[in-house]
Amino acid sequence: MTITAGTEQSQGAGGPEAVAETPIPDVPSWLLHGSSSHGEEPPGRQPRRSRHAVARVARMLVSRFWDTSPGRLRLARAACVLLAAGLLILLAVAATGMTTTWDETVQRDAPRTISATQLSLALNDMDAQTANILLSSGDSGTGKGRLEESYAKATGFYREAQDTISRSLRTLAAASEGDTATEATVVTLTDDFAHYQELIGRVLENDSRPGGKDAAREDYRTATDLLAGRLLPDARKLVDANNGVYERQYAAARGDLEVQRTAEAVLGVLLIAALVVLQIHLTRRFHRVFNPGLIAATLCAAVAVVSAAQLLTITHDRMKVARRDSFDSVIALSRSKAIGYDANADESRYLLDPDRRAAYELSFLDKSHQLYGIQGAGLDTYDRKLADTWATYRNNHEDKTFTGEYRRELDNITFAGEREAAEKTVEAYAVYQRDDRTFRRLVAEGKQQEATVFCIGWASDTSNAHFGEWMKALDQVTAINQRHFDLAVREGRGALSTQAPMAGAALLLTAGLTVLGLRRRLAEFR
Repeated sequence: MTITAGTEQSQGAGGPEAVAETPIPDVPSWLLHGSSSHGEEPPGRQPRRSRHAVARVARMLVSRFWDTSPGRLRLARAACVLLAAGLLILLAVAATGMTTTWDETVQRDAPRTISATQLSLALNDMDAQTANILLSSGDSGTGKGRLEESYAKATGFYREAQDTISRSLRTLAAASEGDTATEATVVTLTDDFAHYQELIGRVLENDSRPGGKDAAREDYRTATDLLAGRLLPDARKLVDANNGVYERQYAAARGDLEVQRTAEAVLGVLLIAALVVLQIHLTRRFHRVFNPGLIAATLCAAVAVVSAAQLLTITHDRMKVARRDSFDSVIALSRSKAIGYDANADESRYLLDPDRRAAYELSFLDKSHQLYGIQGAGLDTYDRKLADTWATYRNNHEDKTFTGEYRRELDNITFAGEREAAEKTVEAYAVYQRDDRTFRRLVAEGKQQEATVFCIGWASDTSNAHFGEWMKALDQVTAINQRHFDLAVREGRGALSTQAPMAGAALLLTAGLTVLGLRRRLAEFR
């Protein structure tokens, strides 16, 4: 279409000039008039009336809840109540997680790890006592030359170890339900132990028959091979697996607590700040010094925040004490006890089976290094190097010249009396090691009977008696750590049973008092 852009006239002799017309391209009518009478809108754009309606609603809501005093009060009340509710929900989630963690620690993770270590120890003890029975029983079938005290004690310890293994297997079988790999290991262990007991039964039966000592020794060799090749590796696998489950559960729980502590601090500060700001607003707006309801709500909020913070902090700390400071030592000490029993059994096997003496001597040395590792030390130099490295350690506890389970324990000293008990254990171990050299010298001199009495006898100056003192010292260190583990669990659960209800009740009061505190002020606007 064509639009006349304008006209121009001038006075001249010739009269009016011709009108000039300028052609303009066609354009949509909405550009010229803003909108079409038929409702045309710009392509791809929101209809203006819709945008205007949303804006009007938004302005109306803001005006209702912010531009007026009652609206602002209602908005502040809602914010405080929501913050209190958020903190209460966080507390409920944290308390539920803590309860689950402590229950799993006490009822599952720690007991089945301990059961696995007891299984390993009892297997070693049962095998050692079988060797001691054969050594002390005298002539097969006649009992001539029997060492009565040693034989009676070995028989009693054998039965105790057998019962411990059976109980541990039942405990581990029940605890492993749902864990396919662990369950399979327990099943294999149970089957292998049944076979092992059958072999040991044949050993004892042959030993009870005249001339059956050699056959008993041969069956015992087969049983010991089964123990070393299958039972003990599977038992150690169970210790590691169950300890690993506890470690993962501990790491996850501590990670959750870190997040929850941060969230609790943020929500707590926001809640108290919101209540304080609201109190200031009321003081300025209504010219009153205090709002009793809000003052009480603020105090309750402070109590709730402090109680929740204490709960999370105490739980965080007690979990570390239970796991790192105490249970790690319990596991290291339990492992060392099982290794010690196996090393002691190697001495009895050394006496019982002359054809395998070289192998059992190397096995004893290997276990000695697992307990107290000394670089390059053999049996001929181990005692001297043990004394030297121990003297160095006593002068400098940071010295790292020896390794092994005792090094692990000495690096994790936490509790009163623990260092003294641990050092006493190492010193008792050193006495036992010196006895081993005496025992081997007697064997080398052909004094088999004297070596047997010194090895498995119960007089105060025998290797067996010193072994008992070593184990007693080891048990004392373990008991210290076990007591602190139990104490940490009690304190953690105690905080949960006191701080959590206190914080929860204070948060409910905070919300209720906030609502009540603003009720009279809002009533003034009705």
